[in-house]
Amino acid sequence: MRTAVFFHAHPDDEALLTAGTMAMLANEGHRVVLVVATAGERGLADLPHGEELGRARMDELHRSAAALGCARVVLLGYGDSGLAIDGGVADDRPDNAFIDADIEEAAQGLASVLKEEAADLLTIYDPAGGYGHPDHVQVYRVGSRAAEIAGTPIVLEATVDRDLLLKGVRLASRFYPAIDVRSFERAYSPRDAITHRVNVRKYAKAKRAAMAAHASQATGGAGDRTLGAMLKIPGFAYRFVFGTEWYVRRGLPRGTRLRHPFDGSPQATP
Repeated sequence: MRTAVFFHAHPDDEALLTAGTMAMLANEGHRVVLVVATAGERGLADLPHGEELGRARMDELHRSAAALGCARVVLLGYGDSGLAIDGGVADDRPDNAFIDADIEEAAQGLASVLKEEAADLLTIYDPAGGYGHPDHVQVYRVGSRAAEIAGTPIVLEATVDRDLLLKGVRLASRFYPAIDVRSFERAYSPRDAITHRVNVRKYAKAKRAAMAAHASQATGGAGDRTLGAMLKIPGFAYRFVFGTEWYVRRGLPRGTRLRHPFDGSPQATP
């Protein structure tokens, strides 16, 4: 049995990016630990920003974690930094906003969990923070440093195949012209940088249950919510759309194609 720690910025991030991998590892008998930096109390929802929303989202997080087979959930206790209209750092963020946290101090907090768990693997985000949310960028910075401090041997950056994503976005823009395709051109990671492609179709039900646990994020705001739209996808199509999770492990040759998070024997494609 090995231990994998999944580090995320807000409740529901784990369901969107790594839920299938988490369920797979738990099913294989490994210890899965979920760490979140914030309670997501400034996320878009029908409830107003603040403690009530934070409590609701933490309850949702624990339900998601149970559906995925997590052995432990840890909250680092930072404030949700929020997001400005232009996608940057919000001006009205709280005093303890995660984006303003001292990197070394925050990393020490996460490293203490990694050491306590004797973690074999840590997942973070790519340097862009996926789609660029400030708290996601901070997860990369803090997580990278925490792994150095704790000596965690495997660090995987949870991401999305940008090439595949752009194809889907361009197709969707034909029907929804308001979609800004350019905003996705630097999001996540290019295909040739991805080292791990994990097949999680077998765990689609667990992943869907994790998404459904975050009910507060399926509604709210003027437009359609991404999570709500994902949950409307029929089961057979859901397994296809969300059947792969992608990761980048630094230091491996470009073109490496690995299939399991703990697989460290690279086999480069011709």
